[in-house]
Amino acid sequence: MAYRHTPERQARDRAQREHVLQLALALVVEGGFASLTMQRLAKAADMATGSLYRHFAGKGELAAEVFCLASQREVEALQEVLATDGSALQRLRAGIERFARRAWDSRQLAWALIAEPVDPQVEEQRLRYREAYAELFAGVLREGEQHGEFRVSHPHLVAACMVGAISEVLVGPLSPQARAQRSEAQVEDDLQQVRSTLIHFCLGALAS
Repeated sequence: MAYRHTPERQARDRAQREHVLQLALALVVEGGFASLTMQRLAKAADMATGSLYRHFAGKGELAAEVFCLASQREVEALQEVLATDGSALQRLRAGIERFARRAWDSRQLAWALIAEPVDPQVEEQRLRYREAYAELFAGVLREGEQHGEFRVSHPHLVAACMVGAISEVLVGPLSPQARAQRSEAQVEDDLQQVRSTLIHFCLGALAS
């Protein structure tokens, strides 16, 4: 007869797993996925490295779950602003601003989510979440088309272009090399310039 854990034990295991995930996310926020190792995580969790494998099959699975945890928060933040009152154009503008602002406020994490070299399991989730961002933008584009605010023949393709443009514009300023260079030169980051350029490009494309 197979041994079954009691409900109390299962609850403790779930709580411990969630605690470990939060600690792993903190490591990524601080130093990206490169800083997330089973050894460092075990030390942060005050547990044996081998015990982590009770919860995760390996580093790839762990990193993928951390990526999903962080990315889902970003999807929900974008969804929140796109669901507010206002015209489709106003909400798209607000969505782009929110995306850029959140990336700027947590640059190490944003770099990790957008462009840091990662395990294949994480890259798979990265593509999935890009599609999730695009679908949110596409929904607003369809609303705007229905209300005659702009003409968009293929909302899902235009939305994908917007997500690609936003990510690409942010990659440069968020990269570790760029951040280090600006720090050494004591150059102030210009969020407003990045944000206004993104808005001008993305919304300008809808007017063409």
